[in-house]
Amino acid sequence: MKVIIFTFASASVFGLRVENNRSSEEYVFNHPDMARRALKNIALAYLASLEDQELTELALHEYKAATNMTDQFAALAAIAQNPGKTCDEVLADFYTKWQDEFLVVNKWFALQAMSDVPGNVENVRNLLNHPAFDLRNPNKVRSLIGGFCSSPVNFHAKDGSGYKFLGEIVVQLDKINPQVASHRVSAFSRWKRYDETRQNLAKAQLEMIVSANGLSENVFEIASKSLAA
Repeated sequence: MKVIIFTFASASVFGLRVENNRSSEEYVFNHPDMARRALKNIALAYLASLEDQELTELALHEYKAATNMTDQFAALAAIAQNPGKTCDEVLADFYTKWQDEFLVVNKWFALQAMSDVPGNVENVRNLLNHPAFDLRNPNKVRSLIGGFCSSPVNFHAKDGSGYKFLGEIVVQLDKINPQVASHRVSAFSRWKRYDETRQNLAKAQLEMIVSANGLSENVFEIASKSLAA
């Protein structure tokens, strides 16, 4: 009961932070406005994490009312915490608006890849086939693959799906850009710090990588050193 009371009390306070720091004025780059936007957007992120439909609607309102990309992306990030129809529609809308801005599109990829929604590896696999993604582009790889590896929930999923995904990508990427592939395989370098189940799963992927035909020296060196560490 204490947790429920605390949750609703916090929602009320954080809701006021969003409301009191909302602005429909033209974007201005100055410290007071930056602080106001930061406070509002942090509060919005916390509210969205409660997985309440009313609070998701609040985030949707902030998304639609945003007068600048900072606020709009923050609202998008809040909505993206809760997968479903609203999330899918807003992600699609944001991409349509910003598809010609490659740096923004990279942020859009990273946002989805970093999600801690369980099972997100399948969404990331689907994004590999998105028209804006190119495995030959290091920045796109960093956003999508690097972003995925930063998710403790999905990269370190106990079923090994995250490790398997990265292992497959490293082998594919090595044939295109060994240097970029070597950066990505380094995500396995601390595998011995994991629990026994995850150690075995990560080790299996490293062994698969070093045994791949035609593997570059870059990737072989890092993968083999990780195994021997």
